[in-house]
Amino acid sequence: MSSMSTLRFMGVAGAAALVLTGCEGSGLFRDRSDLVSTPTTCTTKRFDIYFGEGQAQLTDAAWRAIRMTADQLRDCDIRRVQIVGLASATGSSAANQELSERRAVAVTEALEAEGWPLPAFEIAVEGDTGAVTADGTAEPLRRRTEVIVDSAPR
Repeated sequence: MSSMSTLRFMGVAGAAALVLTGCEGSGLFRDRSDLVSTPTTCTTKRFDIYFGEGQAQLTDAAWRAIRMTADQLRDCDIRRVQIVGLASATGSSAANQELSERRAVAVTEALEAEGWPLPAFEIAVEGDTGAVTADGTAEPLRRRTEVIVDSAPR
């Protein structure tokens, strides 16, 4: 580094040190917690539980997602849980309506088993409504239940 660059660097470093020293005594911040707070996990969470074709039984991956979310929200006040059962367009509309209901119930029972408050649940089923677009294309990944959790710190 040339002597001119060194002087320029020392000047910038010295000015920064003076600014930082001036902030230290300003009384605005006393410690790190005044600047940085730990984010809460008690926020709205949304996750999907996927099922096999024509199935309403929870997979191992579904159980992991439910347990992980339950663990994250263990110390939160769970205010409302919206569960929406969906189905693909395979089969009759009546069968898909019933299947999406069984899926929603399976997820509700799993969340209840994890200790979530039953009165907080709002269950809806859509069957195969919306599973096919206007041009006749089947929507992918419709074999699922959507879960939206509204929670807040206790």
